[in-house]
Amino acid sequence: MKSILTAAGLALMATTAAAQDAAGTLPAAVGRVAPALEAYAKDDLFGAEWNGAGLSKRDRALVTFAALMTRHETGNLASHVSLALDSGVTPAEISETITHLAFYTGWGNATAAAEAAAPVFEEREITIEDLPASDPDLLPLNEEAEAARENLVRGNYADVSMGVVDNTRELLFRDLWLRPDLAPRDRSLVTVAALIAAGQPEQMTFHLNRAMDNGLTQEEAGAILSHLAFYAGWPKVFSALPVAKAVFEKRAQ
Repeated sequence: MKSILTAAGLALMATTAAAQDAAGTLPAAVGRVAPALEAYAKDDLFGAEWNGAGLSKRDRALVTFAALMTRHETGNLASHVSLALDSGVTPAEISETITHLAFYTGWGNATAAAEAAAPVFEEREITIEDLPASDPDLLPLNEEAEAARENLVRGNYADVSMGVVDNTRELLFRDLWLRPDLAPRDRSLVTVAALIAAGQPEQMTFHLNRAMDNGLTQEEAGAILSHLAFYAGWPKVFSALPVAKAVFEKRAQ
């Protein structure tokens, strides 16, 4: 009985610690200006959502960082870099997420995220040697899948902008997506999170399917939507829900 109680106590401590870690990202000003918002944050966001079983704390921290970067919410980004590092996201993964999302959310968002992360890296003595090289050995390319993607994009848009078609092929799918310091599943994770946070559900079908091909489960995808309702707003998540539903149903056939 003692061991059972001890295990239960440790589990409760771990849950409480997780809530406290995430709660540390809430500015003190919120309680002085909007005490009801502070209560929702502590009870429902940090106390419940962050401890949901559908997604690990590490993944929640990475998803949140991707959403805040996408939304250019630089004021609170440094605290979420710290939270991500404390939750098991490596400095290399933070670096690669910023690089990756430059192509999906824009250069300005990426440079602002780098500026927010830099003091955290300096404080933790994270150096350039801890970060991915600019030209690493790339992961193997799935030639069949890439050929299908290229044919679809070229067939639809070559007459509109061959520059976009070429850069998408050479920079994104034959380079960026093959960089090894962010696993393919996690590249998909942050891409889907960014599309939801940006309110671009029309781009989700391809990337959610790719995410699930890369190992993201349906339960985890559903948890991403629930988590991002707090950080991107309910309307953006409700715009993404029909796309996710259609993907899930088609994959179940």
